[in-house]
Amino acid sequence: MTMGALAPPAASAAARPDTLQKGLNALVDTDGVPAALAAVTDRYDHTRTYTAGVGDLATGAKVPRDGQVRIGSNTKTFTAVVVLQLVGEGKIGLDAPVDTYVPGLVRGDGIDGRHITVRQLLPHTSGLPNYSKYLSDDIRYYEPRELLDLALHHKADFAPGTNWAYSNTNYLVAGLIVQKVTGRPIAEEIERRVISRIGLRDTYFPAPGEVTIRERHPRGYYQDSAGAPLVDATDWDPSWAWAAGQMVSTDSDLNRFFTALLAGRLLPKAQLDQMRTTVPAGARYGLGLVSTPLSCGGVYWGHGGSMTGYETRGGATEDGRAANVAVTTQPSQATKARMDGVVDTALCR
Repeated sequence: MTMGALAPPAASAAARPDTLQKGLNALVDTDGVPAALAAVTDRYDHTRTYTAGVGDLATGAKVPRDGQVRIGSNTKTFTAVVVLQLVGEGKIGLDAPVDTYVPGLVRGDGIDGRHITVRQLLPHTSGLPNYSKYLSDDIRYYEPRELLDLALHHKADFAPGTNWAYSNTNYLVAGLIVQKVTGRPIAEEIERRVISRIGLRDTYFPAPGEVTIRERHPRGYYQDSAGAPLVDATDWDPSWAWAAGQMVSTDSDLNRFFTALLAGRLLPKAQLDQMRTTVPAGARYGLGLVSTPLSCGGVYWGHGGSMTGYETRGGATEDGRAANVAVTTQPSQATKARMDGVVDTALCR
């Protein structure tokens, strides 16, 4: 177990075991995750990074400080930002039907793109069935249209705007809309409009067929069921998640992203306000952004992500504090709750 600091810790913190380090240690020792990583950024943009566990079960290698991980559904926030930028530019209408941009594409049993709006995609109120439920066990490359076809073979979950259900299909369609409107791949738009704009150093959208994580990273592990062996899934093709969850980043880059977003560096105020307009969904879910209460009062805004081999949790407050935690397997709900507790501790101490 190691701890690194990009900014020198206060003397009082150095004199006692750090509560954040204890939280990561518990995720490894009690919850059994192979590795845990975290980055905590204060309102002065000073960041401390933490690690616990083992970065590679086969070799016993250390966990790389602030290593790259697959960030899963945090990708949705990046995709939503691009959509809302295009809204601000007058190229997409939030309340326009999906068919305005991809005519005839979204059709099925109880599914009609003429009656689903762009706005309903982003907070998961469209009723589109989740294609992820119908994926085979094949580890291979998937085209976005192939994934959409999987969803459209199934009945709508509900009429658009009448309920809430988490569905990766919403962000699949959002990504296809971005591509149709801009004439460029969603990966290029995210790079140009978000990653390069705010200077994220270790964040990218993998190219088709790219399965190896580019820079230093802990290995990620898949477990079929509780007690089953851990299988190294680091290099499994991530294309099944596409605009809903394919990206790679680090805890510190996620802190920079969510902090920049809340500071208005990525969206005009009107679109950021729309993004933070939430619907009840257990937590409060906005347009690709989730509001989570803090034990010390107030909320933080983030998303979180689950991807084969990795889980990330965290976000940022409106006054510039941020924390993200990652582990190297897909954990139980109880472990996710303890990860959320580490985030809460980081933002409230």
